[in-house]
This record gives sequence, structure tokens and C-alpha cells, in this order.
Amino acid sequence: MRRVACIDIGTVTARLAVADVEGGRVRRLAKTSCICNLGQGVDRTRRLDPEAMGRVVSCCREYLASAVSARAEAVCCTMTSAARDAENSVDLVIALRGLGLEPEVIPGEVEGALTFLGVAQDFGGKKILVADNGGGSTELACGVLNDGVLDLQFVCSTNVGCRRITDKFLSGGAELPAAADLAAAHEFAAGLFAPEARKIAGLAPEALVVCGGTVTTLVAIDLALEPYDSSRVHLARLSAAKVAELEGALAAKTVEQRAAMPGIQPKRAPVILGGAVAIGELMAQTGFTELTVSESDLLFGLSLTAATALPGTEGEPSPVGWKPTMRPLPRDAKVG
Repeated sequence: MRRVACIDIGTVTARLAVADVEGGRVRRLAKTSCICNLGQGVDRTRRLDPEAMGRVVSCCREYLASAVSARAEAVCCTMTSAARDAENSVDLVIALRGLGLEPEVIPGEVEGALTFLGVAQDFGGKKILVADNGGGSTELACGVLNDGVLDLQFVCSTNVGCRRITDKFLSGGAELPAAADLAAAHEFAAGLFAPEARKIAGLAPEALVVCGGTVTTLVAIDLALEPYDSSRVHLARLSAAKVAELEGALAAKTVEQRAAMPGIQPKRAPVILGGAVAIGELMAQTGFTELTVSESDLLFGLSLTAATALPGTEGEPSPVGWKPTMRPLPRDAKVG
């Protein structure tokens, strides 16, 4: 059994997973997340904000210490939509290298494949459409996982995310969103999802499975979960009607009022409405009236892939055809 640590730096959230992997399966995985909002303003400026980068570096310093304490053998680090969009991502890469990481800005297609690999562990033999709805993008992947063999028939990345929609249409501060702005947000998401949905339709997936902070938060709000209970969120189902109902409830509140709702992290309140718009349009364009929520997301798939990149596994193929760069971790030593 090999223990790996994986850090994923998204547009809204930076996350850590420490996983035990054996025989191509994750035997145990512990996740930690922190809302750092790396992507604030990126859609407009095409640059990462220095304060946002500072939050990410501080978070990753703590994550590395946690990984060392957990006696992980090595660590990898991926960055996604915000880093792909920003002109100055190299500044963050350099800062993270100073901690001992080797951050990699991964293409959306790799992100989608890793997420599919993680999610599909619960749907063996079933053709599914997996959507990873993040802050800056939504990755769509369709295929089947049969006896550990990945048959990925479609994967793409669309620039639809909760932070991007918020920054473009819904950043009114303390005010309620205008109906025209909400309509424009829906039109934007529909316009980007529709062409991909037409391609996916011919593959006839049996189910839509969605992961990411928006959809798990929508379940938590619906069930008024305080504290958050992963066992009640993972594999929960949401109807299109319920997503629309939740969007309406969120749109009727200011950001401050949303932050006070049971089931939501206060730092997610500014972007949750944009995320609900994205989920609703995803369902509308793909024709699914129900979705299943998964917490076995990119970090799960990344952990499986990371285990094939450790010393001694050089001949072992990656399930997705890509391997992260692993950095050895010291034993019981200070980090950064």
C-alpha cells in the first residue's frame, strides 16, 4: 500500500487529499478544503490577484505540514481553470515551488478525465455523464469504467463556473440580483453547454453525475445540514425542479442573507447563485431531469493516478494516460 498526498488548487477552493492506494484502488482517502478564491477578478483582468495567491500559498504550506504529519510518501499539486486563464500563473508556480511543490497547470481535458476516474468508481459498468462544476469551468466526461478499465468516450472543458458567472453577471454586492442579470447568466451558460450537449446526446449516457462545491452545497442547503454530513450528500439526488427551487430561494436573498442559511459555508455565499444557474442550465441542455451528487471527484482520480507515478511504479500505466510530478516528502520535518 502506498500513501500519497494530492493538492488541487481550483478557482474557488484549494483542497488536499491524503490517500492509501493499493492494487489500483483507493483504500482510504481523507480530504481537507479551504476557500481561497484564487480566481477573484481573473475573468476580467486575466491576472491572479497577489492577495489571492498569498492565500493559496499559506493554505498549501499548511497542507504540506498535514501531509508530512500523515506520513504521506510524496505529494503532487495541480492547478485548474483560474491558473489556465491567468497571464501571471507562473508567479504562483514559483511561490509554490518555494514550498517544495511542483505545481502543474493541467488542461481541462485532463481535469475531466481525472474527475471521471474518481466518480466512476461508484458506477462500474454503467455509462455515465460526469460534470465537474467548479469556479471557472465545468468539465464534462462521458464513458464507462469496466473492471478497472476506463473507456472514456467524450471529454471537454467549458468556461462555465460559479465564480465566472458571478463576476460576469451577478456581482451586485449587497443588492438582490436583477431579473435581467439572472436571465443573462442563464443565456451565457446555455450557450456554452448546448454545443457539447448535442455531441453527448449521441452517446446516450444513462445518468448524470455532478461533483463540485456548488452541487454538494445545494444538497446541504436543501437538507439544512449543520454540520455538513458527507454520508448524506454523497450519492444524493437532486431533481431539476429542486435545483430551480433552490436557485429561486438564493436569488431572493442578499449575499449576507445567503451566508446565514443552514448548510452553506459563508465564504461560498457570493458564488452559490452563479453555481445554481450553471447546474440548472447543465440539466436543461443535457435533458436530464435528475442528477446524482458525487464526492468522489478529481482528488479521488488524482490519487489513483499519483500512485502510478511513485518510485518503483515506472512501468505501471496511468489510468488516464497522464501522470503528475511527485515530490518526495520528508519524514517528521518542518515544511517551507
